[in-house]
Amino acid sequence: MFELKIKKDFAGAHNLRDYNGKCENLHGHNWVVYLYVQGEQQQKNGILVDFKTIKKCLNQILEELDHAYLNELPAFKELNPSAENLAKHIFREAQSRMDWTENPTARVSRVTVFETAYSSATYWE
Repeated sequence: MFELKIKKDFAGAHNLRDYNGKCENLHGHNWVVYLYVQGEQQQKNGILVDFKTIKKCLNQILEELDHAYLNELPAFKELNPSAENLAKHIFREAQSRMDWTENPTARVSRVTVFETAYSSATYWE
């Protein structure tokens, strides 16, 4: 089994609804995202999935989040844009958008989102 990892960051603002604390106020983070792709079968060239393919997919997703007020995006109109929900959103978007033609046996295995250097949430299915 192989697992690939791509790291990317974006800046975004949010506030947590139904939360009693400072995070109920509008604030921002420099979010860091790790996207993991897993699979057993390599291509003939020894590559599971080209890093360029994974980067392209993650870049498209994060471009929609970058410098946005996350609460106003369709995905978070009613759902809190917490680190947990961001990880789940990015996971599901990546799984559905990724071009798996080069290796249909590969899949997104997990996504970790850091809102600070010390606080993160990971989502997998």
